Amino acid sequence: MNRFIFLILFCVSTASYAQDLTLSGTVVDNNNQPVAYTNAILYTSDESQIITGSSTNEEGKYSLTSLKTGDYILKLSYLGFESVSKTISLTKTINVGVITLKTSAETLSEVTVNVKKPTINKLADRLVFNVENTALVEGSMLDVVRSTPSVFILDKGIKVKNSYLTIYINDKKVNLSGEEVIQLLESSPANSIKSIELITTPGAKYEASSGVVLNIIMSKNLIIGYRGRVFSKYKQGVFPNYEAGISNFYKTDKISLSANYSFSKDKLNRENNDQINYLNNDNALEQLWASNVKRNKRLETHNANINFDYFINDNNTFSLSSRIVITPYFKYATNNRTLISDDNNNLLSSFNANTLSTYDKDNLGFDADYVSKFTDDSKLSVNANYTTFDYFRVQNINSDYFLADDTFDYDTAFKTNSSQDINIISSQVDYYIPFNDDSSLSLGVKGGFVKTNNDVVRFSIEGGQEVIDTANSNIFDYDEKVLAAYVDYEDQFGDFIFNGGLRAEQTNVNGISLNNNNNNKQNYLNWFPTVVLTHKTTEKLSLYTKYKRTISRPDYQSLNPFQFLLNDNIIVSGNPNLQPAFTNRWELGTILNDTHTFEVSLITSKGNFNELGFQNNDTNIITFTPQNIGNTTELNFIYETYFTAFDKLSIYFVTAMYYSKEETKVENVNVALDQWSNYTAFDTGISFLKDNSLSTNLSMTYLSKRLSGLQTIKGMLVSELAISKTIWNKKGTVSLIASDLFNKADFKTSTNYLNQNFSQNTNLDNRYIKLGFSYKFGNSTLKSNEKDRSHSERSRINSRD
Repeated sequence: MNRFIFLILFCVSTASYAQDLTLSGTVVDNNNQPVAYTNAILYTSDESQIITGSSTNEEGKYSLTSLKTGDYILKLSYLGFESVSKTISLTKTINVGVITLKTSAETLSEVTVNVKKPTINKLADRLVFNVENTALVEGSMLDVVRSTPSVFILDKGIKVKNSYLTIYINDKKVNLSGEEVIQLLESSPANSIKSIELITTPGAKYEASSGVVLNIIMSKNLIIGYRGRVFSKYKQGVFPNYEAGISNFYKTDKISLSANYSFSKDKLNRENNDQINYLNNDNALEQLWASNVKRNKRLETHNANINFDYFINDNNTFSLSSRIVITPYFKYATNNRTLISDDNNNLLSSFNANTLSTYDKDNLGFDADYVSKFTDDSKLSVNANYTTFDYFRVQNINSDYFLADDTFDYDTAFKTNSSQDINIISSQVDYYIPFNDDSSLSLGVKGGFVKTNNDVVRFSIEGGQEVIDTANSNIFDYDEKVLAAYVDYEDQFGDFIFNGGLRAEQTNVNGISLNNNNNNKQNYLNWFPTVVLTHKTTEKLSLYTKYKRTISRPDYQSLNPFQFLLNDNIIVSGNPNLQPAFTNRWELGTILNDTHTFEVSLITSKGNFNELGFQNNDTNIITFTPQNIGNTTELNFIYETYFTAFDKLSIYFVTAMYYSKEETKVENVNVALDQWSNYTAFDTGISFLKDNSLSTNLSMTYLSKRLSGLQTIKGMLVSELAISKTIWNKKGTVSLIASDLFNKADFKTSTNYLNQNFSQNTNLDNRYIKLGFSYKFGNSTLKSNEKDRSHSERSRINSRD
């Protein structure tokens, strides 16, 4: 479907006419087969206004009703066919008969491509992955994101190379934690996705904390009526997992309403083989602790979102939306077996630690929006948001210790109750002014207010009785205020295109830990410029240069000093003294023939925070705590290309050689680590059968040995094959996804500097086969009004497992 018609229809309401005449007809293709879901749009004779619109049914028939006498232009269009225009002089109800659409290729703004396969547009500041007519949109949003070139899902978030992405939908941030974003995208249908934008240099209108942005562009809602979709999925990894849901969308002249719900029941496995080499004062091995840790996570999750639009008139729209994530059942069991040996590998002792954690949490977000468009095409947008997050966890740990001959020595037990309440209020105003076709100005302000309350109570189990451990109980309160303003300007002069912006953010922070009387106050004003300059050197060659400054703020759980224990000797905790990190990014590149990109970039960061492990060689305790790293430098050399072949095959390839260096102080000693690494991604899609109803997509991402957070991460290969077949006149879709085809996507890290020497081999539950089925009903030409809001505060909500 022609995307420009979608945009026009979304912005212009149908004018009022006498309701007495009908215009109807039939649309077929070159083979005289009906073309279902063709857009039939009726314009005034000068094409200055849309009168009404509809789409063809399964038999290719359409009917436009409630018309008055007059002269009109009828336009028929469907993606993959040449559009047809016909002059109509309407004096009575008529049937214009059969009209034939001829097959064609759709021409996009940057590159000519054929439909039915993913295509790519490479611009100076972003990569656009067009997926509207591919097998990918028959699955979930997560399936599309996972197949986006150079993007992969790892650990607890979505990444490009070493960086976690910020997820947006229609330029509105998905304000959930990394795990919750994955759950949301997994449960949301992809059939309304037009494209994915991977924005490497977001403008000033985006949050300063948004590094690399993945923006999901949805098609606009058009035709009046009801549409629905039901789906179910079965995933077999180590354990079976289930998910089912329903999507509903309804539209009239005045309202647009969507309501989506899904339920998932999961059991996830994770196994670690860890080794800690505790050293003496000469940094020689004194004790070796080898652990096998088996973790099983069971959870049930309810996802729901509702979006309501009220079209006050042609230029004013009021919207309400909500997003709800409820986890009423969560059980996290850890079984730890540790063997302790001396430097000659003689067994000294051992212990078993069993941990059981249960929790429930609610994450509720509500938005109100008002958008007003003016006669000069300028636009005013106002948003208000409220988010509440409640979390309660109970953890029980029981440990049994044994001597070298495996006889029982002693045991320990304790219990921890912890809770977290987060309330966020934010408001934002944006104003867009187009001066002409080539230049525009955007302005905006935002205020965000966050209040979190956390408490933890630990009990020692003595003689079967719970005794409060006051030394390890605490209350932590955290308040944050961020006021922001931005300006963005875009202009084209001659062969140059300029995009520039400036964002200012004033931050006030107050964190109080009552147990140790720690009061962390921060007040700072920072400026965040963005510049993108492109020069069209020749018809086939473009040069560009970019600069952007960003900030990364720690999530609220990372600031929470409370502890989570895997056993008596492994502690995971937050850090209330974490500082924000600032990053500067410079890039210089060229685009050749719209398909080949060569780029050099330099990225410098101050204060990057990572969860670092620190072993105490005196107490034999290792603590994992987020810490700021002094300085990080990354130099990248990147080549990127894509092409199509045989009319049904598309191929994308990118490779990057990059140098990383991290410099910081650990216990007042300078530490400097560096590493050359390679990142390579390959993605290919192909359609089969005459009607292109069978499609496949294969993606592979290779990451060589690399450096991150003073850790060396071993090389890994992330791979996935997706197969999709539409059935029942494209109402139904059967899909199969196989992940980690080569069993090379496990996570292995090692830490070796100063007196730190330990490693972790993590076998993630990421090798699976997933079967899916979905069925569309109602008027399937309708598009979603799904929206999300730009609240960086909410995205920093997280929970620690």
